[in-house]
Amino acid sequence: MTVDLSVHPPRSTALIVGAARETITYGQLDAAVSGAARAYTDRGFRRGDVVAVTAANAAEFVVDLLGAVHAGLIVAPMDPALPQAGTRQRLDLLGSLRHGGPGGLTDDDVMVMFTSGTTGIPKMVPWTRQAITASTATIARTYGLSAADSTVAAMPLFHGHGLIATLLTSLTVGGTVLLPAAGRFSAHTFRDDLAAAAATWYSAVPTIHRIALSTRDIRPGDTARATAALRFVRSCSAPLAPETAAGLESAFGVPVLPAYGMTEATHHVSGCTLADSADVRRRSVGTPAAATARIVDGEVWVTGPAIARGYLGDPALSSGTFVDGWLRTGDLGVIDASGNLSVTGRIKNIINCGGEKISPERVEQILAGCPGVAQAAVFPLPDPVYGERVGAAVVATPGIRLTTGELIAGCRGRLAKYEVPEHVSIVDALPLTAKGDIDRAALAHSSSNSQLSLSPTGAAVT
Repeated sequence: MTVDLSVHPPRSTALIVGAARETITYGQLDAAVSGAARAYTDRGFRRGDVVAVTAANAAEFVVDLLGAVHAGLIVAPMDPALPQAGTRQRLDLLGSLRHGGPGGLTDDDVMVMFTSGTTGIPKMVPWTRQAITASTATIARTYGLSAADSTVAAMPLFHGHGLIATLLTSLTVGGTVLLPAAGRFSAHTFRDDLAAAAATWYSAVPTIHRIALSTRDIRPGDTARATAALRFVRSCSAPLAPETAAGLESAFGVPVLPAYGMTEATHHVSGCTLADSADVRRRSVGTPAAATARIVDGEVWVTGPAIARGYLGDPALSSGTFVDGWLRTGDLGVIDASGNLSVTGRIKNIINCGGEKISPERVEQILAGCPGVAQAAVFPLPDPVYGERVGAAVVATPGIRLTTGELIAGCRGRLAKYEVPEHVSIVDALPLTAKGDIDRAALAHSSSNSQLSLSPTGAAVT
């Protein structure tokens, strides 16, 4: 198994489930997982078979997933909210997998994770038992996690972030995980969830942090009760704006620790620790622990025991991403003299304006620093002369009225002329991917089809 539940005291709490706050002990969970493993075998599944497990953040998902692994099966966690066509596509991809050969499964594989593909076809990443063990051990060591710690499953368990960082790491060290009643993060119950779990930490994407920060207490003292046991907050899977980190630290009274990871690295590559200074936390994602990182032509490359060997069923794509044991992340970054890694952008996000390369993340930071801006997203706009121009969409802080003229003026003194957004739209919300990242492709597509109501002068009609 990826997690040995039997090593923990059988009466210790493993899971807290739903609105009733039902507790499931390690002994009960171990018995349920063993029963699920027997059920898989009784149904005719054999070691090495691939099974898809679809469920929300619920006890049934945990039992089915760990039971399948215990039975020697290869598990593919899937999003229950996928449309039927998306589910069918993933099942067909899983059905095409074979053991052995280039791009095939091996006896060491225990999970297959789906990640977004640029062609619209999801990529399949194999996770081995050794890689999962290396990643969970690194996370536990980085944050000093133990059986005394408890958390809330704010991230979906069918994604690497929630599965590795929240669930499997907690069960590895003997900690406790609360599974929300909604089967997912809920802003309205999050503070109650933290309090019910006596949570010492939680991990989420910046979008969830922003939502948690903007949600007011339903009852006086909700935040104080929710954060009474909190030691730190972890942020991963997307860039964390300094303003969001500062707001969380002020509201929750604990350090916010940025981390860096991806599915191809079994989620975790590096993370700031409680020992890091506020300056290190503000400008970096910490020092890679079990992984080794280097910068090649501005791109972050990583290697280590948790790095996948390639994409299943796609040797050609693998050869361009996995090179001699190194993973080309596609992220731009720098490493300082102390070994701290700073991620500055995505290579594929770069906007090419007449040969000038523009980092949308840099422009977003400037926009996010303008008074009254809650969120900002930058994306390319097609241009017949320059190839691409800079487009932007911003969400205003509640109660604040923004003008695009003010936003553009705020950029002009801090950005090169070619970096200043050509068009700015003020919108109610930014589109997100299933992982909670800003969906730049959707913004670019919408703007190209005039769905953002952009004007050539940057004056948006909303």
